[in-house]
Amino acid sequence: MDKLRTTNILLLIIALPILFFVLKLLSFIFIPLAFSLFIAILLWPIIRWLQKKKIPKVLNIFIIILIMFLFIGLFSVVVSLSSKEILASNTDFFEKADAKIYHLVLSIEDYFHIERPKGVSVSKYYLEQINFNQFLKTGVNAAKNSVSMFLMTLFFAVLLLSESLNLHDILQRILIKKRYTSTKVIYKVEKDIITFIKVKFILSFFTGLGFTIACMVFDVSFPIFWGLVAFSLNFVQMIGSVVAVILLAAFALIEINAPGTLLFFILTITLVEVVIGGMLEPIFMGKSFSINVITILVMLMFWGFLWGIPGMILSIPITVFLKIIFDQFPKTKLLSSLMSGK
Repeated sequence: MDKLRTTNILLLIIALPILFFVLKLLSFIFIPLAFSLFIAILLWPIIRWLQKKKIPKVLNIFIIILIMFLFIGLFSVVVSLSSKEILASNTDFFEKADAKIYHLVLSIEDYFHIERPKGVSVSKYYLEQINFNQFLKTGVNAAKNSVSMFLMTLFFAVLLLSESLNLHDILQRILIKKRYTSTKVIYKVEKDIITFIKVKFILSFFTGLGFTIACMVFDVSFPIFWGLVAFSLNFVQMIGSVVAVILLAAFALIEINAPGTLLFFILTITLVEVVIGGMLEPIFMGKSFSINVITILVMLMFWGFLWGIPGMILSIPITVFLKIIFDQFPKTKLLSSLMSGK
């Protein structure tokens, strides 16, 4: 028995790196599949409600697709408003920004002893250093990958919602043999993921609202745009909120001339993030999932390494799913306890 146990442990040690390598190598498939799974989990209650009303399956799927496109359309309207806000800005802002950037570049050149040819303007000299063809190529590839990922996510979501891919059966065959247990796990996952999305969406909304109000009060340009940036980045666990504060603080350097006002503005947006992201979010997340901060950080780094920004966004839902699975087996309950800190 000891030899068999040792053999199983060795096989597990060998299998895990291979599994992680496959997840990274085939990320273009697994990322849309993971996103679609969580989209399906959010929409399953609506599907069940429609089924109770005896609405045909084809019509159910059509209604669900319509709801998904409605949310996409709503997000597009907000993006459009922020774009119009930027395009409608007066030329004074861009002139002010150009002057501030010029003086900033001169300061950096003096500090690092960078010698620029005499008579050559700052913008011309540094723009010539940029490989615009490579930059454009990278942008086009990123856009193609984003569109491809979106279409694959939509495709997988439709398959899951139409039960062409039955998650109950997959879970029962691969992990949990008992039908009742697999159903219980699915409902537990569904409940926790929906709670996570609700909490995250509400907190991200108030973070974005706080940034927008702060920009309006301190007369910083593009308040809707910065609110949208803060709302979106807040879904990137922990790191996103820090990036949002840094970006807006750097932008405010151009807009606000008085050092005291600038400092007070930076403190205001930092306070918004500290109160919502540093105090309220851990309280709500802790009550909902009982996952400790160390587990969140480790999973954030791990999934961020494997899948980049999509991995950071998915890290908490995946952690919640794994914790629920670990709870079902006596041999993995210790891992579940370590994840919750109990």
